[in-house]
Amino acid sequence: MNADLDVLLSAGSYDAPASMADVARYAEELGFSYVSMGETTGWNIVPLLTIIADRTDRIGVTDDVISPFGRSPALLAQTALTLHAVSGGRYRLGLGPSSPAITERWHGLPFERPLRRLRETVDVIRAVYENGNPAYDGEVFEISGLGYEREVPDDPPPIDLATLGPKATELAGRFGDGWVPQLFSREGLAERVADLERGADLADRDPAEIRVSPVVRCFAAEDRERARETLRSQIAFMAGAYGPFYGDSIAEQGYEDAVAATREAWGDRDTDAMAAAVTDEMIDDFAAAGTPEEVRDWVEAYAEVDGLDAVRVGFVRGMSADDKETTMAAISELL
Repeated sequence: MNADLDVLLSAGSYDAPASMADVARYAEELGFSYVSMGETTGWNIVPLLTIIADRTDRIGVTDDVISPFGRSPALLAQTALTLHAVSGGRYRLGLGPSSPAITERWHGLPFERPLRRLRETVDVIRAVYENGNPAYDGEVFEISGLGYEREVPDDPPPIDLATLGPKATELAGRFGDGWVPQLFSREGLAERVADLERGADLADRDPAEIRVSPVVRCFAAEDRERARETLRSQIAFMAGAYGPFYGDSIAEQGYEDAVAATREAWGDRDTDAMAAAVTDEMIDDFAAAGTPEEVRDWVEAYAEVDGLDAVRVGFVRGMSADDKETTMAAISELL
C-alpha cells in the first residue's frame, strides 16, 4: 500500500494520559505515521499531545480537531509552536469549523460564520508564523498585534483543515496544508477531492502538496458480527445525533432516508431504532468492519482513491483496549 497509516485515539476511552502515550508508542512500533485525538468537552488535549510527543521518538503528533471558537488565533499559534518544539518538529495543527453544540453549549459563543472564522484563524496563525505578530484586520478578528517572544522556526507546523461540504473543502484546498475529512465512501471522497483541487487551483497551489488523510472507523475482530454491529451503532450516532453536518454529508452520498430515520429515532432517544436504520451497505461504504482480512482489504481498496495520502484509522465506542490493538496490528500489515 502506497498510502501512510495514521491512528485517531479517543481521549474519553482512557483513564490516564499515560495510557494514551502507551498506545502512541505501540502505534510508533507498528509503523503508523501520525497519532491524533479530538477535543470536545472532555480533557484539554494539548497536555495529552505534549505527553505523547515527549514519550515518542518518530511518530507524528496531530489533532482532530481543535475548535477555532475555543481558543484565540494567537493562542492557537502559540500552542502549535510549543508542540512543534516539544515534538522536535513532528506536530501538525488540525482545525475545523466545529459545531453548534460545542460552540454554543460548551464555549458559550454564537455559532456564526464558522467558515469565515476558520479562514481568518488560519490567516492569523500564518501571520505569527511569518512575522512573529498576529496583527490582522478582518471581518471576524481585529488584532492590533504584539510580538511573539520567541524566535519563530523556519519550518512551523503545517495546518490541516477538517471539512465536509464543497465550499468548506474548497477552503481547505486554498488555505490548508492538509485535509482531514470523515465519513466518506470511496465515491464520495473522490468527488470531494475535486473540490479540494479546485480550491488549490484558485490559490495557484499544487494539490499534491496537500496531505489528504481521511478518518475511517475500523474494527477488526474474528467475531465479525460483533465488529459490524458495533460500527452500525457508531454510524447511527454520527448520522442522527452528532450535530447536523455528518448526517447531512451521509445523506448527500445517497442515504437520505436512513439519515432521516436515525434522526427521527434520536428524537425519541431510541438507539435500537437508530442502529436498525443503518444498512449493511452503509457499513460497507463508510467503515472497515469485519475479520482482520476483510478490514485490511477494505482499507487497502480505500487507499487507492486518487489524491489520498493516508488513511487515519479511528475507533468506536464499545471497543476494548485489546480490540484496538488487534485492529491496529491487523491494518499495520499493509505497511
